[in-house]
Order: sequence, then C-alpha cells, then structure tokens
Amino acid sequence: MRTQVCIIGGGPSGLLLSQLLHRRGIESVILERQTRDYVLGRIRAGVLEQGLLRLMDEAGVGGRMRREGFEHAGTLIAYGEEMFRIDFVEHTGTPVMVYGQTEVTRDLYEAREAAGGIIEFEVEGVAIHDADRDAPYVTWRQGGAEKRIDCDFVAGCDGFHGVSRRSIPEDARREYEKVYPFGWLGILSETPPVNHELIYANSPRGFALCSMRNENLSRYYVQCSAHDKVENWSDDEFWAELKRRIPGHVAEGLVTGPSIEKSIAPLRSFVTEPMRWGRLFLCGDAAHIVPPTGAKGLNTAASDVHYLFSGLTQFYELNDAEGLDLYSERALARIWKAERFSWWFSQLMHRFEDQTEFDRKMQIAEMELLRSSEAAQKAMAENYVGLPY
Repeated sequence: MRTQVCIIGGGPSGLLLSQLLHRRGIESVILERQTRDYVLGRIRAGVLEQGLLRLMDEAGVGGRMRREGFEHAGTLIAYGEEMFRIDFVEHTGTPVMVYGQTEVTRDLYEAREAAGGIIEFEVEGVAIHDADRDAPYVTWRQGGAEKRIDCDFVAGCDGFHGVSRRSIPEDARREYEKVYPFGWLGILSETPPVNHELIYANSPRGFALCSMRNENLSRYYVQCSAHDKVENWSDDEFWAELKRRIPGHVAEGLVTGPSIEKSIAPLRSFVTEPMRWGRLFLCGDAAHIVPPTGAKGLNTAASDVHYLFSGLTQFYELNDAEGLDLYSERALARIWKAERFSWWFSQLMHRFEDQTEFDRKMQIAEMELLRSSEAAQKAMAENYVGLPY
C-alpha cells in the first residue's frame, strides 16, 4: 500500500485529521488496533472548546453536533455549602458545547466511511520504520498476514500506550510527568442532570463533579483513592457519597438511578518533547495527558490536529515545510498552557492526603478570590472555553 499520510490510531484525533486532509485532497490511511465498536464503546468527556467546534465544521461533520449538542454559557463552583457561577459568555463572548466524545467519533467514522476512507481495524504489531529518513513506512499484522504501507509522513494518534511515542529514541525525547495520588470514580446513569450546567465541588470529603451528556443522561464523579476498585462501590454507596460532597440544596434535587457504566480514571499530567521526530508527528494523548478537571483531553488533541493539518496542507499545496518544521514548537506552546490550567484547577478542587491546614486555607482563599474577582473569573473563563490556536 501507498499513501501520503499514515495515521496510527482510529480515535477522534486520527479520524478528524484524516477527514480534514480528505477535504483538501490529501490521502491518508488509518490503522486502528481495536474494532470500530470497541472505539465507539469508550466513555469519555464531552465538553468541547470553540476551536474543536470550528474544526468539526471545517471537516464537514459539525451538523449533528450543532443540532444536538448543548451550549453551556457557564459553570458552577462549589465549596462546602457555598456556590458561585463563572459566566463564560460574559467574560469571553463564547460558550462551550456539551457533546459526547463518542458522538464526535461516530460522526467522524460515518464521514470517513461515506467518503471511502481506508481504516484498517484490528491491526497488531504496528512498527514505524525510517521515520528519520525521507521514505518512512509502517508494518503490521492483520488476519495472520504481514502488511506494509509506504508514506510521506506518519501521524501518531494512538494514545499514551501506543507505539508512536516509543518509536522515538529515548535520547531524542524528554518526558515530564506528575501523577496525582487519587482517581475519579465515575458513573453514567439514565437520569436527568441535577443542573443544566456543570457543577465542580470541593468538599471536606473530596472532589465531586456533576456533569451531563444530554437531557436524560448524566455523568457524575467523586474523588477516590488511586488504589480503589470499582467493585468496592455499589450504586447506592456512590449516590450517598456524591450527595455528601455537593451543597445540600443541590443534593435535594439529585435524581438517582442504576448506573449503566462505572469506572475509575487515574489522574496524570504528562508531556513529551519534542512532538516530532523526522517525519513522525505525535498528536493528542500520544504526546500529552491532562487530568480531566479542566476538560482539556480531547480539546488539546484537537489543537494538535489543527497545527498538523495546517502544516501538511502548507506542504502539499505550497511545497512549503515551514508549518511542519514549526509543528512541535507551536503545539507545545499551547499544550503547556492547557497543562497549567488543568494542574491549577486540580490543585484547587481536590483534597490531598498530605494537605495541611495552611494548604486548605489557601484553597479557600483562592476560591474567594475566584468568587469575588472579575479578573480571576475572566482568566478562568478564557482558559476553560479554550485559548486561541
């Protein structure tokens, strides 16, 4: 096989890049380790920045998102029984969109299939060859057969545990990491959300988040031990704990029900530099991870897609490699700002095992500043709705 861009990873970032390239007449092939149904079965966040919304429109797949997504003009911050609102539209002029990552992925799959895009599922043993030379190629096994594709460039969109980042020699990259000493226990339930906007809560018992997917599908989280197990929590125990962590008047309106999905997500901040090695470009979780507190995971992947797509179109349409040469620098400049925001918000909203009384007083002081300062609210709103590309 031969293509211009070989994309490793059939999640939303790989699909979005492929669809954008297709719209500009640039060929790509996607290699995905799992099945289509498996990818669509992943439960992920669903708060989309304006930059991602524009990319979906540019890719020609924004129609259903615009019709069925929920615009959120702000969010609520709670600490103890206190609660206040950050108005995104007032401070930035733009809302965010609540639209599940599964739905983003579904829209992109349908678009690639309608366009005859090539997606190879259930590939094994993917290996990237000669990425530091002018003629890279990728090999894999599929259905018992050995396969190979030659390409101009390789886009590594295969996540934190994928092969792409590991294909860059260790002495050619540097990794930065912070592992948080807790996780998020999350459940999905077919119940109306407790509020039409998200509620982030810092309580003496730990963090909680009240989120949503649609008018009858809610997503809730509570902070738990990093070593906890899903089987340790019944639905009743989860609901009881959530009620203890949100203000009483909010808990009174909480509609509970059986969970249809339950999982624990670890929290980690991670960045690798650079995001390019020769003709291999890392994109999304392959290059960086953020704790979910700031809703930046899918959105940071989208900003990578923007910079890589821009560089590839500049290369193929203008025979100019400047965008590709500057890809890592441009992408990382924005990534580190998103990492900072996610780190700051995580420090503000969670309880830490080694937290002193002084540390707790500082959290409260920061909350009070955020509540009372228009400048602090504007800074948070600007970061939450998404910094410009």
